[in-house]
Amino acid sequence: MIETIKGIFLKIKQNQFLFEELVKRDFKKKYKRTILGMLWSLISPLMTLLVMSIVFKQFFGRNTPHYTIYLFSGNLVFQFFKDSTYGGMSSLMANSSIITKINLPKYMFLLSKNVASVINFGLTLIIYFVFVACDGISFSFRFLALIYPVLCLILFNIGVGFILSALFVIFKDIQYLYDIFTLLLMYLSAIFYTTTAYPEHIQKLFYLNPLYVYITYFRHVVIDGYIPALPTHALCFIYSFLALAIGTLIYKKYNYKFLYYM
Repeated sequence: MIETIKGIFLKIKQNQFLFEELVKRDFKKKYKRTILGMLWSLISPLMTLLVMSIVFKQFFGRNTPHYTIYLFSGNLVFQFFKDSTYGGMSSLMANSSIITKINLPKYMFLLSKNVASVINFGLTLIIYFVFVACDGISFSFRFLALIYPVLCLILFNIGVGFILSALFVIFKDIQYLYDIFTLLLMYLSAIFYTTTAYPEHIQKLFYLNPLYVYITYFRHVVIDGYIPALPTHALCFIYSFLALAIGTLIYKKYNYKFLYYM
């Protein structure tokens, strides 16, 4: 696995100019022919947060401290995952005209999508911290701990992207199935509700959902004021490692077949 990652970084370095151009293209393409352009990276999550706050605050937020930040934390992580994996899923087919003509590492197209998603996430994260300050939550050095789940989430997104992009080349139906899956995942990630009302054994089942683990890490650090225990750190790493390992294996196994389906 380590050797594979080293090889990927080496290939990217060898094709650095092309990779940078792909990132620029993916980022610009998202806001092409829009009046507000990059501002949509900031406006879109705010509008989503506003709608969700109006809909859910009266039902779930009355007894939840800092409910707006609680909601924003969940939506922030989920939207980053969704944006990254949806972009990764279509990364190969969207660039089939290039892949079929030029011999390039195919994962570069997926990684460029992820870099563009990370940029969007970073812009949204700035707004998130503005809301944190406005909600009266004091900043501290513990916030630096958020770097860990963010890095794990990036690797997790790349791994899921590898899996989806490989499947999408061969099975086009995967995009419709994934729509249903992400909708189900959203409701299972406790974005707008708390899990404290459930029995303890049910609460533990939520940790089978990787997104819930990353979201909970954010909430513990920002809202609850402490860094999660070692088991949470372990789960963050395990989920990212498994997704990346499985995604890499699938990618390597079906890599030679991609051209036949493009």
